Amino acid sequence: MTEATDYVDRFFDRYAAALLARDASVIAGMYAVPSLILFPGQSIPVSDAAQTEAFFASSWGQYEGVNSVQKRIDIMAEAPGMVWADVTWTYNGETRERFCFQLVEKAGGYQIAVLTPMA
Repeated sequence: MTEATDYVDRFFDRYAAALLARDASVIAGMYAVPSLILFPGQSIPVSDAAQTEAFFASSWGQYEGVNSVQKRIDIMAEAPGMVWADVTWTYNGETRERFCFQLVEKAGGYQIAVLTPMA
């Protein structure tokens, strides 16, 4: 494992723990400001951590009954201060989400700068 791979793995361990704890504040802190969320036909610029926190706080229903999370991470590319990771999330044994995360290095570690669904 490269150093970046190890950091990315730990980053997404924290992300998964916050998801299971339904802690929107912790997840919001894992997103850079500004950041960009790209969905088909929709781009959401994030200019305040409160936007991310409110989004997750309002979306916990989609994780109803989820009490275990597994992740598969494929590092797509690395550059100084940046990593692109293809992450597949499995909840309670069912693969349900796949995203490309562009992570940027900030004080204290990585933060999500761009999020794009992959499937």
